[in-house]
Amino acid sequence: MTDQHNPKTDAEPQSNTEKDPEDWVSGDEPMTGAQGSYLKTLSEQAHEPGAFAEDLSKAEASKRIDALKSKLKL
Repeated sequence: MTDQHNPKTDAEPQSNTEKDPEDWVSGDEPMTGAQGSYLKTLSEQAHEPGAFAEDLSKAEASKRIDALKSKLKL
C-alpha cells in the first residue's frame, strides 16, 4: 500500500485554497449568481450602489465583495 497525501489531514488546510482572483483560471468568466446576489446585498448595506454591476467577471466580483466586506467589517 502506497502512502498518499491526504488533504483532509493537512496541517494547513488553507495553504492552497486561497488564490488571488487574478490567478484564477476561470476568473474571466461571468460572476456566478451567488456572487451577484451577495455583491448586491453588500453594496446596498455599504450604501455603494456603484459597486454592483451585472457584467462583472468572477474575479472582479470577488475583489469587490472582499472590499465591501472589509468596509463593513464583516
